[in-house]
Amino acid sequence: MPPVIAYYRVSTERQGRSGLGLDAQAARCTAFAVQNRLEVVTTFTEVETGKGSDALDRRPQLAAALVAAKRQRCAVLVAKLDRLSRDVHFIAGLMVQRVPFLVAELGADVDPFMLHIYAALAEKERRMISERTRAALAARKRQGAVLGNRTNLATAQKLGAARTAEEARRFAANVVPVIHQVQANGITSLRGVAAALNARGVRTARGGRWAATQVGMVLARAAPKPAPAMSLNDLGNGRG
Repeated sequence: MPPVIAYYRVSTERQGRSGLGLDAQAARCTAFAVQNRLEVVTTFTEVETGKGSDALDRRPQLAAALVAAKRQRCAVLVAKLDRLSRDVHFIAGLMVQRVPFLVAELGADVDPFMLHIYAALAEKERRMISERTRAALAARKRQGAVLGNRTNLATAQKLGAARTAEEARRFAANVVPVIHQVQANGITSLRGVAAALNARGVRTARGGRWAATQVGMVLARAAPKPAPAMSLNDLGNGRG
């Protein structure tokens, strides 16, 4: 059977609500592969990193899927088009990679031109929803409703720092499998890994080029945290 690379994209905050969680995507792709006599040989899973996710250098697992597909000369399979993106320019950029894409919900006969059309329609729908939301908020404001977040500044800053830390953790979780793949190919030094990431077109969280120190920071961030040591009081209370 012809091989195919499956790509899943999830959000830890929304994956359970939209019907597009990891299990749902895997089930759709598996059913599509069986129906069309394809073999899913490798899967790549991306956790959304928030702002800037419609950029290939913010999607290291998608970049790795493209490399694997080129190596095996096969297509990349997704459950729905929006698992790639709702941005037509991003979809167009993917088409330049010269890797065929299969979208389970659209069927096996959809060509790249139609993918552009579907992406344009999805982008238009997203823009219309945004415009309706802004209009509704403006109407509420005219009616005297108080809009905005009333949280005090210190709390807002703390939430912002926590959100930044969580995005950094997610980005590390996406990049570390790519780093491990590089290391498995015999490149073990941090400087060598950084050079390999740059050669693959994978960017840092801020969109820059990798250096050895950044590779080390990402590996440290993704490493499992050691369990806290127990005190003598804990042992005396029967917690040991």
